[in-house]
Amino acid sequence: MAQFDIIMPKMGESIEEATITKWFVKEGDKVVEDDVLLEIATDKVDSEIPSPVEGVVKKVLYQQDDTIAVGTVIAVIDMGGGEESDTGSETKEQSDSEKHEEKSDSEQQTHSKGSSQETELTSKQSESGRFYSPLVRKIAKEEGVTSEELDSIKGSGLNNRVQKKDILEFIETRESKGSAQSDTSSAPTADMQSNQKQASAPKVEVTAKQDDEVIEMGRMRKLIASHMLNSKATSAHVTNMLEVDVTNIVNWRNKFKAEFQQKEGQKLTYLPLFLEATVKAIKDFPMINSSVDGDNIIIRKDINLGIAVALEDNNLIVPNIKKADQLNLAGLTSKLNGLAADARSNKLGPDDISGGTFTVTNFGTFKNDIGTPIINQPEVAILAVGAIKKKPAVLETTDGDVIAIRHKMWLSLTYDHRIIDGALGGSFLRKLGDYIESFDVNRSI
Repeated sequence: MAQFDIIMPKMGESIEEATITKWFVKEGDKVVEDDVLLEIATDKVDSEIPSPVEGVVKKVLYQQDDTIAVGTVIAVIDMGGGEESDTGSETKEQSDSEKHEEKSDSEQQTHSKGSSQETELTSKQSESGRFYSPLVRKIAKEEGVTSEELDSIKGSGLNNRVQKKDILEFIETRESKGSAQSDTSSAPTADMQSNQKQASAPKVEVTAKQDDEVIEMGRMRKLIASHMLNSKATSAHVTNMLEVDVTNIVNWRNKFKAEFQQKEGQKLTYLPLFLEATVKAIKDFPMINSSVDGDNIIIRKDINLGIAVALEDNNLIVPNIKKADQLNLAGLTSKLNGLAADARSNKLGPDDISGGTFTVTNFGTFKNDIGTPIINQPEVAILAVGAIKKKPAVLETTDGDVIAIRHKMWLSLTYDHRIIDGALGGSFLRKLGDYIESFDVNRSI
C-alpha cells in the first residue's frame, strides 16, 4: 500500500532533536491534509506538526515524552494503493534499529567525554528515571541546577513532568534564599548572574478580585513572554528615532498601485518600499546585520528580513524573508504578502520563522506614531515604522523657505549597545531616512 513517512522536522539551524509532548492521533485514525498530528518541543520553541497527506495512521513509532533526532521517521500514514512488501517492512525496521544503535553509540561517547553532572543533565532521564524535556535540561544546565535539585522539583505537567515554569519558579526561590550553586567550577560570571536575575524577574504577588476575569496564558504567549525577557536580559537596548518625509513614496504608490496589482497580482503596501530602503542601508552598514556569540561578532552574509505579524488571537510571530537583498520590489511584495497570509492561517513552516538577521515591525498598522521595539534575539537591531501623517513642514526653495503640507513618518531603531554604538546606530538610521526621502518619483514599476 502507498505509505507516507512522517519525519521529525528540523525546527531551526541548531536544533538536532525534539521531544513529543502530545499526540493528537492514534493508530487507525483517519486524517486529512493539515490535520494536526502531534505537538513537539525543542529547547527554543514548541510547535504543532500537521499532516502533509490524507490517509490512515498506520504506525506511531514513538510515544509521548520520547526525544527523537531530527530526520527520524516518527509515524507512518497509509494513503491507500498497492500492497506493502514484507521486505520493505523488514528493511525499514532494520534501518530504525541502526539509527537507535548509532544514537546510543553517540550518547556513550558524549558520556565518556563530559563530566558526570553534565551528562546527567544532557540525557533525557535522570538516574531516578524521571523524564526532562530539552528546554528544561537546557535551563538546568545554564542555571547550574544539579540533577539532585532537578529531581526535587514538583512538576505541574502530565505524570508530574517538570515544565519550564516549574524550573524557573525553583530558580527564583533558590536565588531569593541566597543559595549558592553547588558546582563552583561552572559558576556564572557577574555579567551572567545579572542577566539571569533580569530574565527571572521577581514574582509579584497578585490577587484576583471577585469580579476580575482570569485568563491563562496560551502556549505562544508564554513563549513570547520568555523570549522578550531573555532579550532584555541579553542585549543592552538603546533606541534612536528619526522623522522622515515620505511624500515622494506616498505620491508614487498612489500613482502606480493599481497598475502594480494588475501587473504583479499583488497588493502594494508601503512596507515593501521601506524594506527595499532598509536592505540598501544594511548593505552600507553590515554590522547592523549581525549576531553576538560570546566575545565574537558574526556578521551575516545573507539579509533575512523578519516581519512582525500580529495574529487574530493577539499573539505575534516573526517570519522572515530569506535573502531579501536578492529580491526586487515585486519579489519583496510577494514574499511579504505570502508570509503574512501563511502566519494568519497557521501555515508557516519551521524555515519561515528561523534564520532571521534583522526585523522590521510596523506600528503604523495600528495608527501609532512611535515605538521602542524589543530586539528579536539573536539579532542585534530592530526597526519600527510608524503611521504616515500629513504635517506642515518648512521647505527650502530658491525663493526662500515655505511651509507646505508633507507626509511624515517616524522611524525607531532599537539596537544592541554591546556592539553598536550611537554613532553606528544613528548613521544607519540617517542613511535609511535618506534613501526613503530621496525616492525617485519617476521610477517605473
